[in-house]
Amino acid sequence: MSVPHDNAAPGTVRVERDGAIAHVVLSNPARYNAMSLAMWHGLADALDTLNADAGVRVIALRGDGERAFVSGADISEFGEQRSDPRGVALYDEAVARAQRTLADTAKPTIACIRGVCMGGGIGLALACDLRIATANARFRMPAARLGLGYALSGMQRMVGQIGAAAATELFYLARTFDGAEAMRVGLVHRTYAPDRFDDECARYLADIAGNAPLTLYAAKLAIREAQRPPGERDAETVDRAVRACFDSDDYREGRAAFAEKRPPRFTGQ
Repeated sequence: MSVPHDNAAPGTVRVERDGAIAHVVLSNPARYNAMSLAMWHGLADALDTLNADAGVRVIALRGDGERAFVSGADISEFGEQRSDPRGVALYDEAVARAQRTLADTAKPTIACIRGVCMGGGIGLALACDLRIATANARFRMPAARLGLGYALSGMQRMVGQIGAAAATELFYLARTFDGAEAMRVGLVHRTYAPDRFDDECARYLADIAGNAPLTLYAAKLAIREAQRPPGERDAETVDRAVRACFDSDDYREGRAAFAEKRPPRFTGQ
């Protein structure tokens, strides 16, 4: 879905902090949060900053308002930004960098999806570790109705997350489906009623943020390496991350909290 080009700003990426949780808000509401070129660049830059911030334990990606997560790339820019091979290459690299930075971020990432999630929005959601959505969210991969190609890196991520069969139908039919079906095919992990979504999302994020950061980092690293071919896995890096957990103050705190029957207070040290 796209909205005709007007004189509005091309969209922004802003960060809202809630303690250890950083909300990255994709804002282009006049166009259902369609991603402009500036937003692709801004997202990668924001993620780089948050990844280096020791005070951030969880990164939540969401759209501005309740109408949309992300409706895709801002098609109104294509005539200017993707009208020749060089422009296409530069634009595609900006998209790839944003999705790659999101996928490679060391901290847990969660897509919180309300409303429309289509095209590049699905790509961004799949680059996150986890995805939750409202039951009435609307998903669609419309590339086949627009004549667009889809890069191998994004397709690999999709097939890895939902499987080749579901990815094939999603692309071939280019149809719209809701949150319940998205959960059935594995595109999202959980769905909630719209009037409960904010509370459930906050609880979900808080539960993750309350866990040991070093353990989450080691788990994310191991999960990523486990998906690589055996000959390409970096077992040594995973082993170092696991050893760091056992050498940490958080490991001692976790054992003490368990013995004392209290919630642990992890510091990431």
